Amino acid sequence: MKFVNDNFASARVHVKDDAQLFQKYGEKYGAQWTPTILELDGEGVERHRIEGFLPNEDFLSQLMLGRAQIAFAEQKWDDAERRFEEVVNSFPTSDAAPEALYWAGVSRYKATGDARFLKETAEAFKTRYQGTSWAKKASIWN
Repeated sequence: MKFVNDNFASARVHVKDDAQLFQKYGEKYGAQWTPTILELDGEGVERHRIEGFLPNEDFLSQLMLGRAQIAFAEQKWDDAERRFEEVVNSFPTSDAAPEALYWAGVSRYKATGDARFLKETAEAFKTRYQGTSWAKKASIWN
């Protein structure tokens, strides 16, 4: 809760407590299951979605990944890279970590235009997260 309160303006719409509002937002954002956690940017555009329950560490890593994706969408490349790396370093065994490693490299490339950073990211996948879809996506950078 502290992470959410420190980093987001949160709102909760409960299926039973406010069925009409739940239906409205469920239709607007295509929520198919509960819980569905949406991370929206300042304009209300969805940048990350978490569906279903997760253990605390996995949930926190997903929230952090979403926060990084918002910075990326806002073209705050240094902030995005730092936040993606924070996911990898804080939760290296989480499902969010390979995706964060990929986007950290892309963020650095976007900030500099230097393709060397994409190659470095592809190299990192040779020792970490092999066999993930993110490693496959980065493999073209070798």
